[in-house]
Amino acid sequence: MSLTLYNTLKRKKELFVPLDPSQVGLYACGPTVYDYAHIGNARPVVVVDTLYRLLKMEYPKVTYVRNITDIDDKIIKASKEKNISIDELTKTTAQYYHDDMAQLGALTPDLNPRATEHVEEMIQMIKELVKKGHAYEKDGHVLFSVKSLPEYGQLSRCNHDEMIAGARVEVAPYKRDAEDFILWKPSNADEGQPGWESPWGFGRPGWHIECSAMSSKYLGKSFDIHCGGLDLIFPHHENELAQSKGCYPDSSFARYWVHNGMLMVEGQKMSKSLGNFFTVNQLLEDMPGEVIRYVLLATHYRQPLDWTERAVEQAKCSLERLYGALRGRTLVEGSVVPEVRAALDDDLNTPLAYAALHELASQINKSANAEEQDRLASDLRASAGLMGLLQQDPEVWFTGIECDDFAAEIESLIAARNQARKDKDFAAADRIRDELIEKGVVLEDSAEGTQWKKIV
Repeated sequence: MSLTLYNTLKRKKELFVPLDPSQVGLYACGPTVYDYAHIGNARPVVVVDTLYRLLKMEYPKVTYVRNITDIDDKIIKASKEKNISIDELTKTTAQYYHDDMAQLGALTPDLNPRATEHVEEMIQMIKELVKKGHAYEKDGHVLFSVKSLPEYGQLSRCNHDEMIAGARVEVAPYKRDAEDFILWKPSNADEGQPGWESPWGFGRPGWHIECSAMSSKYLGKSFDIHCGGLDLIFPHHENELAQSKGCYPDSSFARYWVHNGMLMVEGQKMSKSLGNFFTVNQLLEDMPGEVIRYVLLATHYRQPLDWTERAVEQAKCSLERLYGALRGRTLVEGSVVPEVRAALDDDLNTPLAYAALHELASQINKSANAEEQDRLASDLRASAGLMGLLQQDPEVWFTGIECDDFAAEIESLIAARNQARKDKDFAAADRIRDELIEKGVVLEDSAEGTQWKKIV
């Protein structure tokens, strides 16, 4: 396998070489369960799921851990507003999350540890940090001393002032330095705050220590890949790295850090105030989960993703075309074609993999040999399966989805133009481009494929 991943820690793409080829460790930050997951929460799930599928294809064992944060101030607030217990709230919303992600075709991680079940491990880790001089206690709080670890900031590469501004740090009398962060804080049982007994009194852990404790328990002090959204690099992942290195100085913690870009809606930041905030559950009422997944993988994972109505229509039509190539074929166990594998091995280049899938569909549609059609269709299904797509019966798909006629026509013209370019019939390719311009469609060609936008 020649998988390369962009390692945030090194700021470059690197060949993936696992610590132990017989068992790869993969950790992803999971949800804070107080409400339905929004579409931005779904992007890292689908990206990591694709990486998980790719790793499972190559290595005999892959342990994928995705935590559940069920200790958080937002959870406490939501339980009071809904007048239900924290336990009931977190169990219900965690199930919503699992159900919605399953609808997107995401495989279940090997382990889904809950923070509340690992408080003892967190306490032991905090005790070790205090013992090593990386943490201190004041007024029932335990804080990590950032200045105690000279390499702090190596992941985010922020300078001292940027760290303080970026973290929006709390100015508090129990802090030695403004950038120090909470490992443990007091809880008030009378106010319904959850808590556990500890050497520092009745309290609860900070957010960052949760992932350090759970990842080390299930994957070891050093493991292969840590994933999450770009917004988690600082302070969450930076603090995870500091805690783990402070506690286990001879470890590497995560060796590869993989971060996906942010999600926008129609070119704007998603927010409830703008009326463009969508939960996955809401979207599933209007479209199959496979359409959502297709959109989330249509842009390279490290780039910002713009969720638009047009992107949804393009996804529907692309899936219709791909399922159409499977329709009426005798499908057997196929093979992932080299072009798809090579694209995914290149830092999960899903747009390029999509181009390879559509090229395969073109070959099926052009073939006059039924046996060849069946073989190619089986390979198409296997190749798409590596991205969690095209796994249902084609007839089921066509009874459950309708493609916008205009978008379908555009996708057909783009496919014809791509074939003309491949055949070096550039005059025909130019005619098709002119026809698209007359329809108010502009094309954007790149190494990752052809995208289109309606301009009039």
